[in-house]
Amino acid sequence: MEDKIKEQMNKRNTILSPYAFLDKDAVRLKKEEEDLRPPFFRDTDRIIYSLSYTRYIDKTQVFSLNENDNISKRMTHVQMVSKIARTIGRALGLNEDLIEAAALGHDLGHVPFGHVGEDILNEISLNCHEGYFNHNVQSVRILMNIENNGLGANITLQVLDAIMCHNGELELQEYHPVAKSPEEFLEQYANTYKDKASIKKLIPMTLEGCVVRISDIIAYIGRDIEDALRLGLIKIEEIPEDLRHLLGSSNREIINTFVLDVIKNSFGKPYIKMTDELFKALVKLKKFNYEYIYSKANSKETIAKYKKMFETVFTKSLEDVKNKRLDSNIYQVFLNDMSTDYLKNTTEERMVIDYIAGMTDDYLIKQYKEQGGEF
Repeated sequence: MEDKIKEQMNKRNTILSPYAFLDKDAVRLKKEEEDLRPPFFRDTDRIIYSLSYTRYIDKTQVFSLNENDNISKRMTHVQMVSKIARTIGRALGLNEDLIEAAALGHDLGHVPFGHVGEDILNEISLNCHEGYFNHNVQSVRILMNIENNGLGANITLQVLDAIMCHNGELELQEYHPVAKSPEEFLEQYANTYKDKASIKKLIPMTLEGCVVRISDIIAYIGRDIEDALRLGLIKIEEIPEDLRHLLGSSNREIINTFVLDVIKNSFGKPYIKMTDELFKALVKLKKFNYEYIYSKANSKETIAKYKKMFETVFTKSLEDVKNKRLDSNIYQVFLNDMSTDYLKNTTEERMVIDYIAGMTDDYLIKQYKEQGGEF
């Protein structure tokens, strides 16, 4: 009976593209016995049941501190990435379980207040000699070293790699997967803390990881425009007319145009590709977003406020750790539950970075207020 159930669960592997990554080739950094679920299917379960995934719902995407409930949050974004990537993956005959796990887990390491918060935490990390902070690398760290009270979730190498390499800030016209061993993956992971340029050189080891990477860009580029229009930050007429004519004016049209282009140009190929016309349009639209949306999403005064919040909470939390104040917030909600291995193998500064990186926007504000800050 059990063998028949496993056969049913793995039946899709028999109809996948020759370029798809098969479940039987999945690798975990720590060996364990698999159950009835295919390995990547199981990874998705572990990710959505994690505490980090739960906190997506209160982490903002681009626009923070607004009262419009229709504006995207991190939870909305990862679900859109998952849906777009699975659409492309199904059309190309790829492993949708691998795609879904990577898509849903790719932003677990995002800090309060999005990329602005990430820049601030990166500066703090460098100042205390903990290396560069990148949210995609932190997502991997969460799954390897923080979830399950510091024991990690033992996610497959292929999903961890897709998450680490998802960099939605770096667009390419063609995505060619690069095979790597567990040792090579761990070396790349370690280098991101030491080498600033290494984060831009990461290429996924699977075609599924490449799909997640391009889907990340497709998911946010049109939705951010839609959010900006809803907030009155831009007007539809400001979007270049040639882009509106080619891609459409709504997020729905933009996503559909890019997805169909990727599918048609990648079908039956060992790589993911866009046409020259659509790739140039993507680059131009992204440039528009940076100039008209991202640069205006937070004022200098707001960014200075965020910086003060991060620095205040970091300084106080680090003092609490150094003085072993067991009744402090960082112990009560984080360190008291962590494993001996985590506590023994993690610097005090890194513990505080992990603590703050895992906070929601509201929780960071709450901690700042508790320490006497005015918001």
